Amino acid sequence: MSAGAIIVWELLGTAALILLGNGVVANHVLRKNNGHNAGFLFINFGWAFAVFTGASIAAPSGAHLNPAVTLGLAIADKTHWADVPFYFIGQMAGAIIGAVLCWATYKLQFDDHPEPENTLGIFSTAPQIPNTAWNLVTEVIGTFVLVAWILLSPVVSVGDGGTPNFGNSALGYAGVSFVVLVIGTSLGGPTGYAINPARDLGPRIAYAFLLPIKNKANANWGYSWIPVVGPLAGGSLAALLYLVVHNLT
Repeated sequence: MSAGAIIVWELLGTAALILLGNGVVANHVLRKNNGHNAGFLFINFGWAFAVFTGASIAAPSGAHLNPAVTLGLAIADKTHWADVPFYFIGQMAGAIIGAVLCWATYKLQFDDHPEPENTLGIFSTAPQIPNTAWNLVTEVIGTFVLVAWILLSPVVSVGDGGTPNFGNSALGYAGVSFVVLVIGTSLGGPTGYAINPARDLGPRIAYAFLLPIKNKANANWGYSWIPVVGPLAGGSLAALLYLVVHNLT
């Protein structure tokens, strides 16, 4: 696939992911919404199905939607290293566009919100208990689970007598969505489970420089590196595990 095609498909898929993922948080946080105060589980389901939607759109490029996934696949020799920058470009651009579209959808609610200084959490993550080392560990673990599942999950094979074994591939992108859902419900409490550098950094950039939200707070740049470095480290560790297991079989 050409570099341009990778950028376009990843941009479209990631934009849909962020539009819907940020959107479910906005629906919960901002007042005068039908989903106002719907709760953490509501948000987790929204993000999970946002992944399904975005991945389905970006299927032609392999639907990475996530620099940590791209890096993990490259380390595992399942993506060409030369293509990695184009995946990153598409993912970051798509994340920024998706955040802007989310704001446009909820523009009236943003204008009406009584605490505009507390709207960053609609777009990007933050820890409940700030602690650099442990916040980083949390993001590493959550992303490790995601990328390890992608790499180690059984795929289509042919058993004895030619009987097909479809493994988890029969679930399609719904399988990844289920994993994101359980990561959110099981591991998402401490930091909001970014598990995706583009998902956090792209909307944070949009929030800081593009979104005209009156009296908004700063973008918390001091924390912003953790949901970037943590997921990249977690994806890399998952890929190294895959290589070890693969070489043993």
